[in-house]
Amino acid sequence: MQDVTQAGSSKVAVRILPLLCLGYVAAYLDRINVSFAALQLNEDLGLSPAAYGLGAGLFFAGYVLFEVPSNLILRRVGAKLWISRIMISWGVISALTAFVHNEATFYLCRFLLGVAEAGFLPGAILYLNQWLLPKDRARALSVLASSTAVAGLVGSPLSMALLGLDGTWGMRGWQWLFVLEGIPAVILGVLVLLALPNTPMAAKWLSQGEKTALQAALNKEAAHLERHRFDVIGRDLFWKVGLLGMVYFCMVLGMYGVAFWMPQILKEILGGTNLSLLGWLNAIPFLAAIVGMLAIGWSSDRFGERKLHVVGALVLASVGCVLAGAASGLVGSLVALSLALIGLWSVIGPFWAFTTARMGGLAAAVGVALINSIGNMGGFFGPYIMGWLKSATADYRVGLDVLALVLVFGVVCMVLVRGDKPVETAVRA
Repeated sequence: MQDVTQAGSSKVAVRILPLLCLGYVAAYLDRINVSFAALQLNEDLGLSPAAYGLGAGLFFAGYVLFEVPSNLILRRVGAKLWISRIMISWGVISALTAFVHNEATFYLCRFLLGVAEAGFLPGAILYLNQWLLPKDRARALSVLASSTAVAGLVGSPLSMALLGLDGTWGMRGWQWLFVLEGIPAVILGVLVLLALPNTPMAAKWLSQGEKTALQAALNKEAAHLERHRFDVIGRDLFWKVGLLGMVYFCMVLGMYGVAFWMPQILKEILGGTNLSLLGWLNAIPFLAAIVGMLAIGWSSDRFGERKLHVVGALVLASVGCVLAGAASGLVGSLVALSLALIGLWSVIGPFWAFTTARMGGLAAAVGVALINSIGNMGGFFGPYIMGWLKSATADYRVGLDVLALVLVFGVVCMVLVRGDKPVETAVRA
């Protein structure tokens, strides 16, 4: 029975995970392509560093406000339909960002993009929880999370190439960037609607034995998690949701504080020369992040340990930010930024495996969305803090040091989280 169950879980990873990963690549690309568009956009719209940082961060204001409602709707109408809706709508809005013409319309489009994308990641996490065995989740979530690093890896040279279309058909390069990088999300949204089954029992590519065995294992997990109703979480809100939300907040603040400004940091180091290399140089830390996060996700599953992996990754990210602020040359800066991104991205898989192993049912739907909402507020503050400090000091170093301190606070919060018995142990028992 165990072999049949594992075979079914392995098929899930092959059949479902790649499409979700492609969706997340498109999501993250449409989220951060503004960092490259800013190389032209800021001058065209007359945006100061602080104004750009605010606009970049407003994405997360819309995202956070609509995160919980979106996840509740997903639980009611089904993952396939709702994830498809999310992808199509954010692709359309991303493409329409090509037509912003002043500070106000830039702010509006960034906010609406966040509204449209709200619920995608927690929805994908909950969807995978309905298919994958607990012991396989950290690795799967690390693979899913690596999609954002893949987006940075592929999107960096791609975005620079699209900026090179400047003047084609009377459009600026940054306009082409938004249009051509928004279309794939719409196409993928249609594919999700056509290809993703809602439950294991509806999967045509699983044998009847695999369906039955996999569903039985997942039902055993659900029975264990039944005691984690939302009222239980309500009585223990600070420990179960508040602290985990703050850990994620610190990680996300660091992630987007670095990612939204990295092209401009590297441009400043290059001194305005060899900008054709900028996209490729920006891809290097993302490549390091992919390798690092997959290794740490594998280690977390291999040893069945989550908490220390999260703490270690946050420490590495903090050290990387400090070193990036202290570095003076291109090579040193790239090494430091790579360390920062390895740490930041490597948090995601073990963190969500730790979190979802302690929630079930409505608690998971609402708890995951609340934690993701608290965390994504960091996506607003990270770019804005970097922009404000850049305007105030004409330097990126202070901002990077502030990010490092925030990540240390995230370490403290994770240490304080109580490690009650996870579902992996209970289900195996």
